[in-house]
Amino acid sequence: MRIATVTRKTSETDVTVSVNLDGTGQREISTGVGFYDHMLDQLARHGLFDLQVKTVGDLHIDAHHTVEDTAIALGEAFRKALGDRAGITRYGHAQVPMDETLARVSLDISGRAFLVWKVAFTQPRLGEMDTELFWHVFHSFAQAAGITLHAEVPYGQNNHHIAEGLFKALARALRQAVEIDPRQPGAIPSTKGTLV
Repeated sequence: MRIATVTRKTSETDVTVSVNLDGTGQREISTGVGFYDHMLDQLARHGLFDLQVKTVGDLHIDAHHTVEDTAIALGEAFRKALGDRAGITRYGHAQVPMDETLARVSLDISGRAFLVWKVAFTQPRLGEMDTELFWHVFHSFAQAAGITLHAEVPYGQNNHHIAEGLFKALARALRQAVEIDPRQPGAIPSTKGTLV
């Protein structure tokens, strides 16, 4: 069972994330940041990950700590659920069109954290979430999960579509990469013999 629960408690946030990589997309998400909940909902639904997220943060300041710490805990939960990563497909790529917007995510569950971000927003906020925090989400998640992650939006106008397309593409790429390869179900997909 590729299931993990991570709790992260600081003076700024109290986060609990549970993930089942082999789920059906069931989700229970509450961060106190409505637009972020909507994006994490997309991640679970399109990745077919069962996901529970409960975050209580210092939203009286702003959403930064809540958003970042949730992404860190989410990445740690993915890393933990993957274990030694035996049998995974390892690589994933998805393109998601949302009306006028195209979002692309390519990733490698390599154990080496890296983010390439080629995304531009034209407004400062979506709901109560600063659009600059989307970089933080992808960066924090990649770092904590040990994933090389490339995200780009080559074209698009609607900022909601840009954000949502990115999360749907991330979900689809992750779903592909964490799946067990039927041709080598017990093998580590690396000539080094390790991905951690």
